[in-house]
Amino acid sequence: MPEVTINIGGRPFQVACQEGEEHFLQSAAGLLDNEASILMDQIGRLPEARMLLMAGLMLADKAAGTDDQMKALEDKMAQQQAWIEELQSRPQPEPTRVEVAVIPDEVTQTLAELAARAEALADAAEEKAAVG
Repeated sequence: MPEVTINIGGRPFQVACQEGEEHFLQSAAGLLDNEASILMDQIGRLPEARMLLMAGLMLADKAAGTDDQMKALEDKMAQQQAWIEELQSRPQPEPTRVEVAVIPDEVTQTLAELAARAEALADAAEEKAAVG
């Protein structure tokens, strides 16, 4: 079982851990050391047991706050998931009917007559231009 030296509050501690867990131990010790450093800056030198207790309590307080936040987020996520499921279970809305205006036959015929007259005038103008 490997032994790792960790520093908390400027004090070294020898700690044993499982093989391959050294990195996690160092990471956890870093969190505890950060809290101990805050204490040392605010209060000054403390007895070892008191420093470790206070730093541990500060970490526990942060962990409890994080747990509360995580619980709130899990509740919100569950509400969002229920809302999504409710929306997905709703029947599809009826398609919207769109009515398009129909052009009366008289208008179509009038436009066709105007187009024919315009073509006839264009042909006549081309013939005059060719002769002239």
